[in-house]
Amino acid sequence: MSHRIPVTIVTGYLGAGKTTLLNRILAEDHGRSYAVIVNEFGEIGIDHDLILKTTEELFEMNNGCICCSVRGDLIRTLHRLLSGAATFDAVVIETTGLADPGPVVQTFFVDPFLQSRTMIDSVTTVVDARHVWLRLADSREAVEQIAIADQIVLNKTDLVDNDALGGIETRLRALNPWATIHRAERSAVAIDQVIGRGSFDLDRLASLGALADAGQAATGDHAHDDGIGSVSLLSHRPMDGNRVSAWLTDLVAAQGQDILRLKGIFAVGGDDRRLVVQAVHMVLEGASQREWQTGEARTSRIVFIGRHLDPLALSRGFHACEQQFAAAAPNLLAETAVP
Repeated sequence: MSHRIPVTIVTGYLGAGKTTLLNRILAEDHGRSYAVIVNEFGEIGIDHDLILKTTEELFEMNNGCICCSVRGDLIRTLHRLLSGAATFDAVVIETTGLADPGPVVQTFFVDPFLQSRTMIDSVTTVVDARHVWLRLADSREAVEQIAIADQIVLNKTDLVDNDALGGIETRLRALNPWATIHRAERSAVAIDQVIGRGSFDLDRLASLGALADAGQAATGDHAHDDGIGSVSLLSHRPMDGNRVSAWLTDLVAAQGQDILRLKGIFAVGGDDRRLVVQAVHMVLEGASQREWQTGEARTSRIVFIGRHLDPLALSRGFHACEQQFAAAAPNLLAETAVP
């Protein structure tokens, strides 16, 4: 996979600090070549002093990066950018402040060219610490941006006292138990804390084990007034790969609009490799990855973040996948876009 370009998706509500973060990426002398894709050049206010050369939609920055504005279809823009002669160490995509980033994530699962050339590195959400409670109360998009992230930049922390910050982080973790939280002032986060993290990688789901060990695995649901909750499940029995595939495919087809994120690792009977799955809304992906290591507990665990989750129904479906008889040949979950 080393030839695939990592993609970081940066989201966050209006005024959270995405623009400041992108300006840091484009201005910093980091010695790397990034392509930064934004929705409209005029909307995000990239510092004009950073620009060396401009065309209608492509902007060369003084540190060698490229800033590209999307005025049409994102897939078309990505194809044009990645088909050119320029090479990039990473691509950064900024979504609009009012957008659910889910469709942007799905773009990289459903387009064969992008699958072959790119891989999602992380979904990073910038949160305004000073106004987060208002945004959670009045914006569905702000809640979904937090729930879908695998890392959160909690920005403007200098405007909030430490006790309040602790309460904010507790709320963010309740909405999203696996996201890493970086505290920041004026979006001052080290670039290597945002880019190159590999936190979206299917093989890096250690946090799932931590959730299970913390006692949430029996069906721990944390629901809130906004309807978003998390459910974590754990099994010590071998799983039937066919059952897992059928269950998750049917579940995403029926409830995918309400499933913001899903991540899971399954110990399939008769297979020495881990079956790793994840979903974003209606797009489900799975693959057998590395072998179970010596001494590693062969447990299956899965975490859901979504709206109107039914913990009991999810638990029943999960445990119904446990192997009842002799080891069955695993049916690897193929990458699927459920209509």
